[in-house]
Amino acid sequence: MDTESVTGQWPPVRQVRSPNQDARPHHEVSLLLLHAISLPPGQFSGDAIEALFTNRLDPSAHPFFAQIAHLRVSAHFLIRRDGQCLQFVDTDQRAWHAGRSYWWDAAISCWRSALNDFSVGIELEGDDQTPFTKAQYDALVAITCALMARYPALTEERITSHAKVAPLRKTDPGPAFDWAYFRQRLAAKHRR
Repeated sequence: MDTESVTGQWPPVRQVRSPNQDARPHHEVSLLLLHAISLPPGQFSGDAIEALFTNRLDPSAHPFFAQIAHLRVSAHFLIRRDGQCLQFVDTDQRAWHAGRSYWWDAAISCWRSALNDFSVGIELEGDDQTPFTKAQYDALVAITCALMARYPALTEERITSHAKVAPLRKTDPGPAFDWAYFRQRLAAKHRR
């Protein structure tokens, strides 16, 4: 994950193109937004997440899928429980992951909306109750370091959760995500 292409596609990860993307209105990338997803809820593995992000989710395959199959959403990356990474959207493009959300940008002292315009979204396969795996943290740290190298405005202080930017709607990545461990690992790797 230490190298990337000129286009914002990351060769070490499996590429799965999502149609749920468009051009960023600016070239700014200055926020990393962490999410968690499991489909069906509380279940891991399978291809349901990939199907959701590529508009192929079968609404009859599970009762929960009928509620969400119509959604047109994506993320830049998905990190599976085993650490396998998939990229759905080039990081220079806008993925549809943040929804209605707001973030306090301390660098310019104002609230910002339309977070998809300037953020990269990483989904971790997981839920609020199940601890994330070492392999997921390893992959997340590697991707984050590569993103910070590519986008100088993206710093450790500009990494947050979906829960913090949409607190009335979202809880992810949830209390099972170990922020202290992630930040310690990120700081150690980023200093190298």
